[in-house]
Amino acid sequence: MKIRKDRVKIITLGCSKNLVDSEHIMAHLKTGNVEIVEDEKKADTVIINTCGFISSAKEESVNTILSAVENKEKGRIKNVFVAGCLSERYMKDLEKEIPEVDRYFGATNEKKTVMGILNTLGVDYRKNLIGERVVTESKHYAYLKISEGCDNPCSFCAIPIMRGGHVSVPLKNIITEAEKLAEKGAKELVIIGQDTTYWGLDRNGKREVAKVLNKLSEVDGIKWIRLMYAYPSRFPDDLIETIRDNEKICKYIDIPVQHVSDKVLKTMRRGITKHRQAELLERLRKEIPGIAIRTTLLVGHPGEGEEEFDELLHFVKEFRFDRLGVFTYSEEEGTSAASLKDSVPHKEKNLRQKKILDAQRKISEENNRAMLGKNIEVLIERKENDYYIGRTYRDAPEIDQEVYVTGRGLKAGEFYEVRVNDFEEFDLFGEKVK
Repeated sequence: MKIRKDRVKIITLGCSKNLVDSEHIMAHLKTGNVEIVEDEKKADTVIINTCGFISSAKEESVNTILSAVENKEKGRIKNVFVAGCLSERYMKDLEKEIPEVDRYFGATNEKKTVMGILNTLGVDYRKNLIGERVVTESKHYAYLKISEGCDNPCSFCAIPIMRGGHVSVPLKNIITEAEKLAEKGAKELVIIGQDTTYWGLDRNGKREVAKVLNKLSEVDGIKWIRLMYAYPSRFPDDLIETIRDNEKICKYIDIPVQHVSDKVLKTMRRGITKHRQAELLERLRKEIPGIAIRTTLLVGHPGEGEEEFDELLHFVKEFRFDRLGVFTYSEEEGTSAASLKDSVPHKEKNLRQKKILDAQRKISEENNRAMLGKNIEVLIERKENDYYIGRTYRDAPEIDQEVYVTGRGLKAGEFYEVRVNDFEEFDLFGEKVK
């Protein structure tokens, strides 16, 4: 008699790094007597990969756990497992407050977490599955995590508490995973890690992310390689040359500056001054023609008065980042900033965030207007109604703008030349060039 497989639903919350972890877990589970299901109602076991980065993410994670527990109590599912950052950071509290969860797993050691989940479900861990993933989102691009954890001492950030110190993924494993992703149809690799510029420092004392990018560019089938989370302090010089000279590396970089005021940067423990940071940004613009620079900012950090904020806002208007995200500061227990007085009222933080976003909206609109009549290369991802929707090399998936394309017979996962004929603040519109 055939024994029915255990049905498992994995719910992934938070960032793309969590998504990669979940896809690794799925690949291992599929080797055992387990069926991965999309519908939670059909699952025997629910695994929740949580996020604990900011308050809203914590709340979402807790609510998702409580919902799964409620379904368990009603007999709809048998088991609830919780993993990820929230579980790592608050495991004892969660075990006490939500004991109905069958087991909690951490986040600092992916292999240990995977093995723990597999053993609990009666599945063997297999070394030959290194780099294997079940791709759950677009098959045309894939996130590729080259490191875990972080050694930077940023005052506001709890990631080292949840993820531990920096650990570089061995280059051989990175290439193996990239090759498997390419075989599954990936045309673009989005390189992620808590600090991608740190890669190699823990292995041989040198920052060698440029070496990783160059090796990845040799993988057949990959056309675009995009670098995210490049920490500005101690930025490796050879990385600039690699982005400029290697045709497969997108002329794009995500470099989270967080702030520009020397006073705030020092309080944030960013390890860089405004002058050095501005010098790096200008050098990137000068030495890599056509580069798109994305950044992330944090407003309302302890020590940010009106003068410091105005300095930041002025810099945003003057430098004109191509892409930008901005968060408001919230106290994270266990961080060094938690010992400082949170002196900026919540309402004022939101106002400062709005002022930055309003300035960026104007910059983006002006940049998009300048694209009218130009031909651009677009990677098509999907079709919605009358439009094919894709991205240029200047846009990372999920967080940056898109291009809405008219034409016939376009295929997802293919690149096309598109002429821009209209624009909005954060999107372009165009027609496929005949």
